[in-house]
Amino acid sequence: MYDHIGVKVKDLEASTRFYKAALAGLGHVLHPGDETYAGFGPKGEPGFWLHRNDKAKGGAHIAFRAEDHAAVDRFHKDGLKAGGKDNGAPGPRADYGPTYYAAFLIDPDGNNVEAVCL
Repeated sequence: MYDHIGVKVKDLEASTRFYKAALAGLGHVLHPGDETYAGFGPKGEPGFWLHRNDKAKGGAHIAFRAEDHAAVDRFHKDGLKAGGKDNGAPGPRADYGPTYYAAFLIDPDGNNVEAVCL
């Protein structure tokens, strides 16, 4: 449904490091960028963009689809190692749906980032 999403970040290097680690297990790779932006997505299909902005305040909620529970688990583990903060360990979320399995992290700019398997 969406073609691409852009998020403003204060520290592009820290955010790139976080997303590169957290999204790798979901099949996303870092695409070529420069000192002002970085793009992620499946190989050859960047659709999630980070844009350096000194006034970024965070507050967005971004959810990435995961292929299976193991991918959600990797997202959470690898994202924590790369500087993310726990905002909900991997597990079922029955209040969201009977098969909803997700994990949540806070990225370096305060955005709530989720990996979900339905």
